[in-house]
Amino acid sequence: MSKATNYTARLPDANGFIQYPQNEHDIWQELYSRQLVNLPGRACQAYMDGLDRLALPSDRIPQLNEIDAVLQQTTGWKTAAVPALISFGKFFELLANKSFPVATFIRSREELDYLQEPDIFHEVFGHCPLLTNPSFAHFSHLYGKLGLAASKQDRVFLARLYWFTVEFGVIRGTDDLSIYGGGILSSPGETDFVMGDEPEIRPFDLVDVMRTPYRIDIMQPIYYAINNICELDKIADMDIMGAVNKAKQLGLFEATYPAKVS
Repeated sequence: MSKATNYTARLPDANGFIQYPQNEHDIWQELYSRQLVNLPGRACQAYMDGLDRLALPSDRIPQLNEIDAVLQQTTGWKTAAVPALISFGKFFELLANKSFPVATFIRSREELDYLQEPDIFHEVFGHCPLLTNPSFAHFSHLYGKLGLAASKQDRVFLARLYWFTVEFGVIRGTDDLSIYGGGILSSPGETDFVMGDEPEIRPFDLVDVMRTPYRIDIMQPIYYAINNICELDKIADMDIMGAVNKAKQLGLFEATYPAKVS
């Protein structure tokens, strides 16, 4: 979670209010309007229900207390304003306390379609609607508690679980595919990509997920599909740390993408 960043988070004032310039509100409005067209029939119903509950403004970046009012009422969660990137330790600590980290900057116009770093559009539009869902909220809370107690080595395997569920998870119904991962839902480019013929959609398997390498700077070649959003409750009840140990013993799968050229 902590590496070099090109962005600087905007700090709240003494009343918790964050002042954004108009050009950043304009970027929010453009992203919001694009995804409102992209997501119906693609995003899972639990996400669309959460989006309705949040009633996000379309023409400006929302204040975090507006989000908190809804999350507190539905699942007992709240947001936490953070710098652009935070450590694994801080990330797990926040989730374990039902606080969802929100980086208080928004992407530049040059990175509208896909952003490597989590900005406020990614966090609020991509993730917060599903935090109104009890199954998603419970899974996120348990994940935070496991990560907080895990070793540095084990956290690397847990990161893959988060990546292929909360960030880039999809749902395979009887005859349709829908999205619940915030990394897809907040990315116009990835929303189109995941629904195309190019990526491989694999059935969710806990150990396989933890053995699958990924890159953060490309469209994902592999996604893992659960059957419905309630399946996150079943995953939360699994022996997740036992699966970490098994994945460590078996080792990683071979990458299906080219190595990054530095």
